[in-house]
Amino acid sequence: MYPYNLCLPTNLVFGKGRVSELPDLVSGMGKNVLLAYGGGSIKKIGLYDRVKALLNGFNIVELSGIEPNPKIGSVREGVRLCRENKVDFILAVGGGSVIDCVKNVACGVFYEGDPWDLVLDRTKIGKSLPIVSILTLAATGSEYDGGAVITNPDTHEKLALLGGPSLFPKISILDPEYTYTVSARQTAAGSADIFNHTLESYLVKEGNILTDGICEGMLKTVIKYAPIAIKDPQNYEARAALMQVASFGCNDVPAIGRTPSVWVCHGIEHEVSAWYDITHGVGLAILTPPLMRWTLRDPVSLDRFYQYGTNVWGIAPSDDKMKVANEAIDRTAEFFKSIGLPARLSELGITDEHFGEMADHVLAHWWPLDKAMRPVDRDGVIEILKMSL
Repeated sequence: MYPYNLCLPTNLVFGKGRVSELPDLVSGMGKNVLLAYGGGSIKKIGLYDRVKALLNGFNIVELSGIEPNPKIGSVREGVRLCRENKVDFILAVGGGSVIDCVKNVACGVFYEGDPWDLVLDRTKIGKSLPIVSILTLAATGSEYDGGAVITNPDTHEKLALLGGPSLFPKISILDPEYTYTVSARQTAAGSADIFNHTLESYLVKEGNILTDGICEGMLKTVIKYAPIAIKDPQNYEARAALMQVASFGCNDVPAIGRTPSVWVCHGIEHEVSAWYDITHGVGLAILTPPLMRWTLRDPVSLDRFYQYGTNVWGIAPSDDKMKVANEAIDRTAEFFKSIGLPARLSELGITDEHFGEMADHVLAHWWPLDKAMRPVDRDGVIEILKMSL
């Protein structure tokens, strides 16, 4: 059993109609609020008007147009708005990208330099504005963690902002009905994101009974409910199950007591989406099966993949563990394909042109990949990327 710290300071408010509690929940936080959102989908579903009505009497300034892979330019604009309007707290309404963006804004307000500095060096993160979120997409888990991912298009960098407890939203309101209008492709990409978050904690050298069960339950939830939500977008049970499980992907609960993970797939995918601005969950779905096959070449990983096959996919136990492990990987790839996700980077017009630069960058800026279940070096990153073409 590995030592761990676990701090979860967010008040999760889950269920139908819970957004009506917003005024009471933010009481005492102040009257000046930055309302942050993305491309305007919250207006189409009526949530924008609902929130504005609930915040009657508050001084609202808006940060709109936050990108699916949030850019540092949006962060800088948010910092400017907060300073000029003496914002007391930030309300993020949308998916993980919106919440990620405001996390950088929240700590950037109190930093004298460029907020990108805080992405490059977490030790510079100090005081932060309080964050409240209303979630409209089950995917990243940013509503219940202290991290974010920010892209700098000028440098082709997509990096993690790791603020810990200080950047957890104070309150996150989760009403599954606000995910009814999420498209089939976005639902599939979000489901792949949840799935891979769980795998990053699960596919390590040593686990334990508690968190093995948590991870396996999360994976089976996505396998069961993603197809239902895609086929029947207003199926409350499916939308609720995906929203519930998404919140636990990145908050360290699935990882407690386990071998620390270096999140190899995320490190590599961030390089791909930094260069090509693809949807994060799509990139993860493409990279996951090749990374699994590459990792399985190391015998140390066999038992873990065998357990994944029997406990998650229900493959019959066998003396031929390698056969079960390979079948589990095949089923993973088939699952992503079945929910409408591409299987190859080449399907997105991506070539091997920048693979060397991606490998150099991930090794320089990510967690040490030599600590992965199968240690990954520069050649390994490039090989995994080529296997994904």
